[in-house]
Amino acid sequence: MGFDDEWGALRAAAATRTTDPVADPYETARTAAQQRLTDLRGSTLLIPSDPQDGAWTARFGGMDWICAFTDEEALYRFAVARDEADREWPFRRVIGARLLDEVLPALDFPCGVALNAAGPDGAVYPPVRGIVPDAAALDGERAA
Repeated sequence: MGFDDEWGALRAAAATRTTDPVADPYETARTAAQQRLTDLRGSTLLIPSDPQDGAWTARFGGMDWICAFTDEEALYRFAVARDEADREWPFRRVIGARLLDEVLPALDFPCGVALNAAGPDGAVYPPVRGIVPDAAALDGERAA
């Protein structure tokens, strides 16, 4: 087979080949974020206690964040990063959905969730619509 014949065969094959649609990067990222939120809502989280036996928070970007961890290893990495691994870190276990739907809305200040801070799989969940109830969201009813 000569070049012209081979080229013609390749062009004919390409013309009949179906291609998969290109994935929309926005939709891909949106789906991944929704899946992470779904996973968070169904997880049992470790919430360290502050000295007053409340949820331990950190202030970042002008807002408070409840630090939550998926397991003791993630909490330990956080303690090491803070150079506080030698102290006791009491914690309580809370289901993610309860944290987002009940605990955050009960606070009298805006507060998000920092998940697995100081870890490779860390994420933040700000108090906005779609994450917390609209009445507790910064961009929801209470914000108006």
